[in-house]
Amino acid sequence: MPVALARNNPFDPAGRERRLKRGAFADRGRRLRIDLVNNMPDKALFATQRQFVKLLEEGARGHEVTLGLLTLQSVERSAEARAEMAPLYRAPLNLQSSPPDAVIFTGAEPRALELEQEPYWRELTALFDMARAHTHATLASCLAAHALVLHLDGVQRRRSPDKWSGLYPISLATPHALTRGFRCGPVPHSRWNGLDEAELVAKGYVILTRAAPAGVDMFVKDDGHLTLLFQGHPEYDGDTLAREYRRDVGRAVEGGRRPAPPVNYFDPETERRLETYVERMLTGEEAPHLPKSALAAPQADWRARTGRLVENWLNEISLRKQTATGAGLRARFGG
Repeated sequence: MPVALARNNPFDPAGRERRLKRGAFADRGRRLRIDLVNNMPDKALFATQRQFVKLLEEGARGHEVTLGLLTLQSVERSAEARAEMAPLYRAPLNLQSSPPDAVIFTGAEPRALELEQEPYWRELTALFDMARAHTHATLASCLAAHALVLHLDGVQRRRSPDKWSGLYPISLATPHALTRGFRCGPVPHSRWNGLDEAELVAKGYVILTRAAPAGVDMFVKDDGHLTLLFQGHPEYDGDTLAREYRRDVGRAVEGGRRPAPPVNYFDPETERRLETYVERMLTGEEAPHLPKSALAAPQADWRARTGRLVENWLNEISLRKQTATGAGLRARFGG
């Protein structure tokens, strides 16, 4: 089902309440407002927005979803990017006064060795707290997932000697309402850091899926507020890992670390040709730009599979919204 994007203006609680009075009570819970806090840098901002819209559309069966777009003021942006974002994006100043039903936090490209040193740390963690206090659910991806468990439970991410980049086969770890009907298959991961499963379990998180050998994939905590977390990237397009690899090769040409091709991603012949080409780039035998034509990417079937989990997540939010609305009406009118 299509997801509607909200324009850049505060939501009108009174008008929203009038709209909710139309239709059956059960239908009100199917109308969901989700806010997306997009923390990605300028070059990836709109691609990430589109990817999460598509992921929500995979799961929005039977739901009428309106997506609000938020940006943290402390995330560095160019003047051009801010002007392009202005029609749709807003600062999260009114989240408390007019809260959505749930909030999604995207990952971000790390700028500091420690999460607490990121320039947006205070603003991001304050928004975590606001979402927990005023909404039914939170979904956090990659760096945002690491930041959230550090902020809430003191669980520290750990840096890997090598980057986890590629398509990793996942397996179900624990039966859960969110994984009902979910089919396993490869999911993209792209990260240097990871979380220890034992530490997460000790803090009350339930491991939903594991990605061999990259560790924890998806996990959840339900302490009255439903928190779903991804270490992987089920929202990615088929060519996202290819584009990230091309970016990292460009950084290697400028003196950075040489990246390995994403695992289980390119076919063996393409991977062999890429390794040879990159070697020649680094020795100056080829132009210092990896051509896009060399990067044949797979189809993104993982997004459709993850849609079932997103559908279960939206169903749970809908139930909680109906329960809260019913309790509010009973308190207001008696019964």
